[in-house]
Amino acid sequence: MKLSDLHTGESGIIVKIHGRGSFQKRITEMGFVFGKRVKVILNAPLQDPIEYEIIGYKISLRREEADNIEVVSEKEAKNFVHKQNQELSIDASYCDDAEFLEKEMERMVAERKHSIRVALVGNPNCGKTSLFNIASGAHEHVGNYSGVTVDAKEGIFEYGGYRFTLVDLPGTYSISAYSPEELYVRKSLVEEIPDIVLNVVDSSNLERNLYLTTQVIDMDLRVVMALNMYDEFRNRGDKLDIERLGQLLGVPIVPTVSKTGEGIKHLFDTIIHVYEKKQPILCRHIHINHGEELETSIRRIQLLIQRNEGIRHKYSTRFLAIKYLERDKDIENVVESLSCRDEVIATRFEERKRIEGLLHTSMETVIVDAKYAFIQGALKETYTPAFLKEPSKRSKTDKIDAIVTNRWLAFPLFFFLLYLIFQGTFTLGEYPMKWIEWLVGQFGDWISIYMPDGILKDLIVDGIIGGVGSVLVFLPNIMILYLFISLLEDSGYMARAAFIMDKIMHRIGLHGKSFIPMIMGFGCNVPAVMATRTIESRRSRLITMFIIPFMSCTGRLPLYILMAGVFFPRYASLVLLGLYGLGIFVAVCSANIIGRFIKEEDQPFVMELPPYRIPTAKSVFRHTWEKGKQYLHKMSGIILVCSIIIWFLGYFPRHDSYTSAAEQQENSYIGYIGKAIEPIFKPLGFDWKMSTGVLSGIGAKELVVSTLGVMYSAENETDNNTNLQEALQKNVAPAAALAYMVFILLYFPCIATFVAIKQESGSWKWAAYSAIYTICVAWVITFIVYRSVMFLI
Repeated sequence: MKLSDLHTGESGIIVKIHGRGSFQKRITEMGFVFGKRVKVILNAPLQDPIEYEIIGYKISLRREEADNIEVVSEKEAKNFVHKQNQELSIDASYCDDAEFLEKEMERMVAERKHSIRVALVGNPNCGKTSLFNIASGAHEHVGNYSGVTVDAKEGIFEYGGYRFTLVDLPGTYSISAYSPEELYVRKSLVEEIPDIVLNVVDSSNLERNLYLTTQVIDMDLRVVMALNMYDEFRNRGDKLDIERLGQLLGVPIVPTVSKTGEGIKHLFDTIIHVYEKKQPILCRHIHINHGEELETSIRRIQLLIQRNEGIRHKYSTRFLAIKYLERDKDIENVVESLSCRDEVIATRFEERKRIEGLLHTSMETVIVDAKYAFIQGALKETYTPAFLKEPSKRSKTDKIDAIVTNRWLAFPLFFFLLYLIFQGTFTLGEYPMKWIEWLVGQFGDWISIYMPDGILKDLIVDGIIGGVGSVLVFLPNIMILYLFISLLEDSGYMARAAFIMDKIMHRIGLHGKSFIPMIMGFGCNVPAVMATRTIESRRSRLITMFIIPFMSCTGRLPLYILMAGVFFPRYASLVLLGLYGLGIFVAVCSANIIGRFIKEEDQPFVMELPPYRIPTAKSVFRHTWEKGKQYLHKMSGIILVCSIIIWFLGYFPRHDSYTSAAEQQENSYIGYIGKAIEPIFKPLGFDWKMSTGVLSGIGAKELVVSTLGVMYSAENETDNNTNLQEALQKNVAPAAALAYMVFILLYFPCIATFVAIKQESGSWKWAAYSAIYTICVAWVITFIVYRSVMFLI
């Protein structure tokens, strides 16, 4: 509960003070400290400010300041005890006793005091998410390229008598308003001020990583630094005076190795010490020195902003002044909404003109240079690199890059890897797929033999087993595909794929970074769309969102394996590769077309190429298993429900009025729907059952196979066989099967992807355009494919 939530006459005990360092210092000096009782005396006529009584004297606070003080009230303690006693059926009459309530409030205060919210901030590829996983036990995906964490993830665990809430924020190089990711991180640190910021730094690249650290220091937040990947730092023979660097930065530094857990306990012990303010020397707030001339400019702007007392509890005025001088658009909106708007605009104009006249460069460049000068000075005093090896001695990363990014080898190697992935997915997955298929068939046969005839038996055999079982058999293939993708991501090769594809991407109007979300789309289109926020250019971001649905997600894979295995068994892997290639080709052409209608300035291609690392078995298999669990969860949820709905529509009305199940199904509700849309798909070679599968795939692409399983189950009713492959062989021509795969590849993205496009683009308009465009493209290309194959045959 916040102090501002207390009513007149009510009292509470202070748990903790939120807000910036300067606000905390000022408010604690006034007596608002942990464990003190505070009482509301009265509200001003306009309900703001509020008069409080604490440690024997009265003081007034604005409501927005009281919002930053967490308390436990008598009412809250009483409600908690009443609720607890009701659950245990205990008489709660003693709850009104003042002494008992006081003790209960103190107990609740002590419990909440031992709750620490920690925000993880760091550059991409610094091992931040690995540290999050090993500390909290969460199962976030860890990839060796920019943009794995596309949203904030929370993990909760207990250590040392404290309850930690870890918030894994997206990796970012700075907290400027340059990309949506940077803005998201800054917004999180401003609006949900953490108790501690855990700045994860890659020890192999201190200078670049510490730039973000200097910006976090400007924000006046309590910071602990994790010097991650310290094993690589040691192996190189580099030396660092960690204690001295911590003193220069004003933050405690703990060496860690997140992949092994080394230093993690010491890190969280340090966080506890900083939270409890037991390390005053390293917990002091410093100011990054930007040089005499620039500090004068910062101070002038800061003094004007400080006139507005209300903004100081939310923002560091020094941070606002620096960002305002940099012409940060988001901060401009904040500062220019203040009462001193005209004066601060005029002062900035004067200072920018003065600095640019003195130093002959832009204010933005001067500020960045000043921060790097501070970092270089700190490292010069504390960091000693190992003796440089002879120039001819190249690192392992350089040697590998010489092959995988070679002018002549890069593309053949890339496409060869894709072929190996698809061949492995199909070949290795064939054996467990047949085992699961046999088990599903045996279970269906057992139900058919031992269960009495009736609607329930039909539901279980045709609806649940025929629908869900048709999708379940492809679980091994999907897990194998994710295994290969994890290996590429964790090793660092995925960033090289973006590097070699940048020129092609640029020619079609896309950013090189667009390639990574496109590759992620092979797994699932939803996180791929979310990953577009790592692209700074709004134009490239929108175009990438448009074309991601053409990237064949694993939801389509069951249909490919089913159709290719039935109709093209000798060339199944080539068919798969051709479908994925067609998706990429259509995406490239679409990007070129769509780019002509979205006219915005593009951004330069700047992307880190991390060193190659050997993926850990734990990380790869955990990621693969998590994706497998998601697939099983989807089958037990949306696929099961939709399979039952499709069965119901195919079973009614008048189930017993026809001589065969096939005739009955044709005259069912789903038959009416299929017949209604059949004319649209007849030129593509689809019958009404296949057309119904297309319709169900709008919900989720896995439902296409599930729907076909229910639709064609009637074909095999005479021998109680649930084998969908045999039914398809009897009813579908090879040309129609190939056309069907092409249409499922290209048409409307699933509902989840549709919503993700809306959320990331900020408008239903773009989502609707995407849906209409993909449907039209799918119909035209499928028509060409079907007619071409029919002509050749």
